[in-house]
Amino acid sequence: MKLLEYKAKELMRRYGIPVPEGFVVSSPDEITEIAGPVMVKAQVLIGGRGKAGGIKPADDVEEARKCASSILGMNISGYTTKEVLLEERIDVAREIYLGLTIDRSMRSVLFMASPDGGMDIESVPEEKMLMIPVDPLIGYQQYIGRRIASFVGLTGNQAAQMARLCGHLYELAVGEDAELAEINPLVVTKECDVIAGDAKVTIDSDSMFRHDEYSGLKEDLTPLEEKAKELDIAFVQLDGNIGVIANGAGLTMATLDSLNMFNGKAGVFLDLGGTDDPKKVKEAMLLMEEAEPAVILVNIFGGITKCDTVAAGLLEAMEERRITTPIVARIKGVNEENAREMLRNAGMIPASGLSEAAELAAKESLR
Repeated sequence: MKLLEYKAKELMRRYGIPVPEGFVVSSPDEITEIAGPVMVKAQVLIGGRGKAGGIKPADDVEEARKCASSILGMNISGYTTKEVLLEERIDVAREIYLGLTIDRSMRSVLFMASPDGGMDIESVPEEKMLMIPVDPLIGYQQYIGRRIASFVGLTGNQAAQMARLCGHLYELAVGEDAELAEINPLVVTKECDVIAGDAKVTIDSDSMFRHDEYSGLKEDLTPLEEKAKELDIAFVQLDGNIGVIANGAGLTMATLDSLNMFNGKAGVFLDLGGTDDPKKVKEAMLLMEEAEPAVILVNIFGGITKCDTVAAGLLEAMEERRITTPIVARIKGVNEENAREMLRNAGMIPASGLSEAAELAAKESLR
């Protein structure tokens, strides 16, 4: 479960991590006073809020109301802004990246830090990123915080603040069963304080039986993700323009990786799992079409799943809605020849392998 920024900051404050003072509103009329200059920030579970106009400065109540009015209801990458956070404006001297995640290969919590904060972690050069696994039998040790402080260029009192903050972030990750606890940017103020400028926390959904406090939280889903949840379809919206339909998490991830190799960007991926029920496949295809991708890549491996019944569901969807989006299809496994012939006759673009399918889809997405 992903937490909105203000919820993540409430959690960090509870664990002793310094965060700016602020409050949340769902209507401009709720803003009656502010203590000083603030930032008005859209509360959505997606990055890029600033570029989309979802973060604005305000110096007084009237200006804060105007900013809130313009941001509330804004669509940011498919997410509708229902709340805004009004947060005290802080004087930024430096921005740092700090995060914790689970490294399954090492079977441990992994600290990540960079002196280049405020940007997507994927864009940070490898030499500017420090990664330190934490031995689960020993837990967090102060030398980890000191090493991180040194790597990002902090000394003296700021280094001591960083070491304490790292310890608190580790306590949060372990205590709340967090898969991700990220501060980007971690701000060094002009007064030399170290404070969380932004916050992102993802709680392991399988641990909810230990956390009754999260039971009342509703996931912030896009309308299509909400619809997919009702249909019990694994569906995730991204920021590209290629729709991916695959069966199985591993195959879906491999498909996304293959698209990246050919400079293709997935906008939606949909995992059919092990189903070959034509009705379920049809629902999935119709849902995919609603996302309006430039091209749809179908990558099916039929082991238990029968390829021809998957193809039948795809054809039913195409006949019902007269889908005109280009479709690249790669189908392997049980009854694959029948399925390939069915899809070819329907005008889909056949592919014999994953690399070929990814390359064809990437090229179609640029037309």
